[in-house]
Parts: sequence; structure tokens; C-alpha cells
Amino acid sequence: MKRYIKSIALIVITILCNQNIIAQNQKLNKADLEYDQYDFIDARDIYLKVVEKGYHSAEIYKKLGDTYYYNSDYKTASDWYGKLFETYPGDVDIEYFYRAAQSYKSIDRYEESNELMDTYIAMGGEEKVIQAFENDPEYLKSLGIETFKYVLNKISVNSKFSDFGPSYYKNKIVFASSTKDLENFKTHNWNNLPYLDLYSADIDKDGNYSNPEPLSGEVNTVYHESSTAFTKDGKTMYFTRNNYTNGKKGSDDRRTMRLKLYKATKNLIGEWVNVEELPFNSPQYSVAHPALSKDEKRLYFASDMLGTYGRSDLWYTEILENNMYGEPVNLGPNINTRSRETFPYISEYNNLYFSSDGYGGYGGLDIFITPLDEEGNYGKISNFGEPINSNQDDFGFITKESEGTGYFSSNIDGGRGSIDDEIFRFVEECVMTITTTVTDIDTGELIPGAEVSLLDSNNKLIEKVTVGDDAKYTFTGHCETQYSVLATKKKFFPNEKIIVTPNEGGVIDLILELKRKEDCLPNDLGCRLNLQPIYFDYDRAEIRDDAAIELAKILSALQLYPELVIHIESHTDSRGRDSYNEKLSDRRAKSTMNWIAERGVDPFRLTAKGYGESQLVNYCSNDVECTEEEHQLNRRSMFLIQDHNSTVTSK
Repeated sequence: MKRYIKSIALIVITILCNQNIIAQNQKLNKADLEYDQYDFIDARDIYLKVVEKGYHSAEIYKKLGDTYYYNSDYKTASDWYGKLFETYPGDVDIEYFYRAAQSYKSIDRYEESNELMDTYIAMGGEEKVIQAFENDPEYLKSLGIETFKYVLNKISVNSKFSDFGPSYYKNKIVFASSTKDLENFKTHNWNNLPYLDLYSADIDKDGNYSNPEPLSGEVNTVYHESSTAFTKDGKTMYFTRNNYTNGKKGSDDRRTMRLKLYKATKNLIGEWVNVEELPFNSPQYSVAHPALSKDEKRLYFASDMLGTYGRSDLWYTEILENNMYGEPVNLGPNINTRSRETFPYISEYNNLYFSSDGYGGYGGLDIFITPLDEEGNYGKISNFGEPINSNQDDFGFITKESEGTGYFSSNIDGGRGSIDDEIFRFVEECVMTITTTVTDIDTGELIPGAEVSLLDSNNKLIEKVTVGDDAKYTFTGHCETQYSVLATKKKFFPNEKIIVTPNEGGVIDLILELKRKEDCLPNDLGCRLNLQPIYFDYDRAEIRDDAAIELAKILSALQLYPELVIHIESHTDSRGRDSYNEKLSDRRAKSTMNWIAERGVDPFRLTAKGYGESQLVNYCSNDVECTEEEHQLNRRSMFLIQDHNSTVTSK
């Protein structure tokens, strides 16, 4: 029985298969482990201490502003960007006008934000706008629908078990649910869950169900009932049930209890009575999921009866007078496949909706649509698209197209198959599905674990997520709306893009590329703090004012973290005699160490040494012609974190 029920329509609940997911731990290399042991060093705290001591620079204000900006603290970011513009107007890079404008906007300082944005545009800045989208099904619009224009919500009365197959019934909804008390009702012997019954519920102003209760009368039994179709006058119902008639169950030659279609009428006190099965049923095949044509002269259904092309096909029968029916007619190989076609529904615009896994699509059962003419002939078949179709089973679709609303069933949010079938309501609204993938700009590789933030046009945070192994983040946004998407990851520079969605729904595939930061040696404190070059006057070793700002960062780190012990290295370029450069660099190293010690740091936490031109970082050795910029790369100071037991001799 189970095989046929699942083939026809997911009417019963499949066996839950527990799968053990084995997580694989990523290996860290030795450098990463060494680097992580110094992660307690917070560069922002150190920069704040530097500013408290009266040291500041354009670079410090930029870094502090960025630290808060990329952590969505726009109030504090705007404070630091404001200091940057006020104190160092000539050192403001173009991107800071944009970041400051976004920060001011997020705290409702719109006039200042607009002025900064005008400056940003005038300087050549341009918001990166993406308007490409994949949505051109003009013929769908002619059918009265527009794919990608739906917002989904679960209805309020979904149970913890299976709920599916809604039908309109006057001002109510009728649906199938396995919500019975397990202790008092008969259950499946193969998964110990309740049998399905039919329930009715009121529809509130928000489209949610309320006051659910079982259908009264003779419809619900100890076996499965589901998927209904009602005549417009509300007096006749067609429904699906296991092969169970007049208190007797039937089965096929393999002792499988198949599905049948039944008819019931409503009596004067509102009970469903006079239950009778339709004449084309058989114990040897299943017939299920009724749908009435607009004129109520045809009954559509799904079946695997003789003549079926696949696991189940769509059929119809003419409804004749005197409770008679015509011979079932298969809709043919142009609509039926070798797989499953099931859950037909005829809409007010005379469109045939159905579910199939035989056309290829998003995965599992997808919902398809085709128009019907006055004779019931169908036209082009189209996948209904996202967001209603997913990579799981999507079925049992009904809609009031004139209102742009409807319901359908899906197990998208569960991992247990049809046990997790739930009913969703959809409302027509112009929306965009936007998928962001985070990659390495140099290698193109995915960056799992990146943090992606979605912000509105006022730079207010909507959502923040950490991407998984696929490095993807997907959200549904509104049409004609501006969003910012920001990606950050440790050891990478952050990146953000601005998107303005078009006035028609669709899909945007966005790539956010992150640039890896230059790798610091694990113990290179200066690199971690982004120290700017420490310059000395020609042939001098005294600390200049610009160098003091950078040394203040090292001083603050030593004061914040008493466990730090550092070794200072000074280097020169290759110009001049080797022996002189070694002495000069040694004087500069000791001058640097003394500057720090004179400000209260225990000298036993400091060592210093000059290395002259012996450790050049490029090819600019003696007698090699290089630019001043290339020579400058060699004139550097390094501040290396030492273990407490390290012994570095100060020369």
C-alpha cells in the first residue's frame, strides 16, 4: 500500500530514515595555530587607547570608523568618520564619503548623508547597481499569474505531523491532517503515526486558518482520507480515501490497500452523508485527488490505472446525469510522463495546475501550469518557478488568481519526507530572489564561514548570517528596492555591494569577492596593528612626531596586555656602507625601545636589535637601481611578540 500511496500523491507518511551525518573537521596548519594564540589582541581597543593619549592620524580615524562600520555600529562609525573629515579633509579617500553617507543615513542624519553622497558622486564614485534578472515568462502573465511575485508563510494550524491538500469550500478551507491523539486512534503499523482525516477551518483576514475541526458526518474513517473537490453550491464533495467502503476494506492481489475516489453530499444539518465510491475505481489500482472543471462537467484526477504512461497520470471523466460518469480519459503523453503527475487543480481563469517530478525542475515534485481552452485542451506547460517550487516536494496547489493568493503543500522545512508536509499560504507581491556567493577574488574559491549582512536603503541591518560550505546566502527582497549586501571574514578585507532591484520579480545571482589580507607572521605585532612605516630623518635616530603616532599603538598594546614581551627590529635600505647601516639601524632600534620604556613599560619586556641592510625584502641590494618607493620597503621597523622565555640580546 505504501508504495502506491506515495507514488500517487504523498497521502501517507513515509518511513523516516535516520541518517548519520559525519562532520569532517578542517585541519589547521601550524601557522594558523600560532596566529590564533595571539587573537586576544584587539586592534580596536589599542587604537582607542592611542586616541585617548592624544595621538591621532587620518589612518587611525579611518581604521576606527571602518571597524564600527563593518560591525553595523553606524552611530559610532559616523563619529569617527566625522573626526576624519574635520581633522584630515585632505586625506579622505573617495570610499569614505560613501561609508560616512551610509552611516549618517542609518542614524537619520539624512541631510548630511545626502551632502556626502553628492560629494562621492562628484568625485567619481558610483553605486554598483545590479538590474539583471531571469524572468521573462510573458505567456505566464497572459494566464493571470506572474512568477517570482509571491511571499510565503506557513498557516497557523500546521501540526507536528503531515498537513496537506487544501481545498476551497465556501468561506472555509478543507485539508488533510494526521493530528489525532496517538493514544486513542488507530495508527499506521509501519510508522506509528495517525491516519489522515479531513478537517475544515475558517480563513481569517490574514489568510490563516482558525478553528480547525474534523468534517462531520460519514466521511472520516479509521483509514486515510484526503484531497477534496467541492461543487460551487457546497452540496457535493469528491474526496480520496483508502479502499474502505461500508465498513469493509479491500486490497489488490498483493494485499495492498489502494486509493479510491468517493462522493458525499451534505444534509440539512451540515453533515456529509451518502458516501459512495465512483464506478471507475478498482482494488487493483489507485484513483485519487479530484478536481472539478469550471463548468463542473468534468472531474480530473490522478491514477495509475491501465493505460497510464508513468507511475501516475492525470485523467478526467465526464460527469453525466443521473449519477453517471464517462469512461476515464488519459490527458495523453504530452502532459503525462514516465514519472508522477498528480494533484490537479482547475482555477477561476481555467488554468490547470498540477504537480510532477517528470519534467525536471527544482527537485522532488514541482508545481506546473497549463491553460485550458473551452473544450478542455491544454496549452504550453510551464514550471511555476521559485519561490513556490523548491528542491523538495511541492504539491496540492490552489489559488484565487483574481486575488493573487492561494495555498499549497510542501515538505521544504523538514528532513523526514512527507511526515513534514505543511501547508503554506502565498500572497502575490513583487519580490526578488537574491543569492549571494562569497568567493576569493584571487583564486575564485568559495569562502565558507564568511559573515553576510543584509541592510536596507537606510543602512539598517535586516539580517546577518554565516554562510555554509556552499558559501551562499539567499534572501527574498522586494522589487524596486535598494539593498546593501556586506561580506566579512577573518583574514580578508570586507566587501559590500549595493543592489537596486528592478520593477519586475526575478532572480539575482550576486558574487561578493573578498581580498585576502597580506599574511602577517604569527608574532608580528606591527603587522597585526597595521603599523604605518616608521620614518627617521636622514642619518638620524630620533623619533619623529609621525613615528610617535605609530609607536603609541605598540605602547598601548603593551599597556593593555601585560603578558606581551616584544623584540624590536630595525632595518635599512642598501644605500651606504653595510657596516654603517648596521650601526644606524641599531641606534634606531634602541631609540625606539627607549621611547617605549620612558613611558612606563618595564625594560625587561623589551629587546632591540638593528639588522642594517642584511634582511632586504626585495631585490634592491647594493648597486641595483631602484625607486625611492622600492628602497622605502626595506627601511622598516618590526615589533615581534616573544615568548617569556625567549632571550634576544640587545646589541
